[in-house]
Amino acid sequence: MFFRRKPANPHIKDDGNGVYRLRVRTARHGDTVELRFTRAAHIGIDDDGSYVYRKAILSSQHLDRGEVTVRFDKRYAVTSADVEGGELIPFSDWEE
Repeated sequence: MFFRRKPANPHIKDDGNGVYRLRVRTARHGDTVELRFTRAAHIGIDDDGSYVYRKAILSSQHLDRGEVTVRFDKRYAVTSADVEGGELIPFSDWEE
């Protein structure tokens, strides 16, 4: 029997040691906002026992607003990522 590993989310970059990064393009002006968060300091437990990261975003250039919500399972694998007021940028498109 073969077990398939769930593919990693293409919008959340796992830098290792519980550190994650993501980038958001704001809906209004297309500004890019990068967020860096850690498992120990920023991810909390949701009502259903899973883990969640929520963050209000504000672009520095045009002051565009939005909110990011990333949900994790009990093993800290990303199950969903949503943005209000923008869209997630896949890390394959990041220019570093």
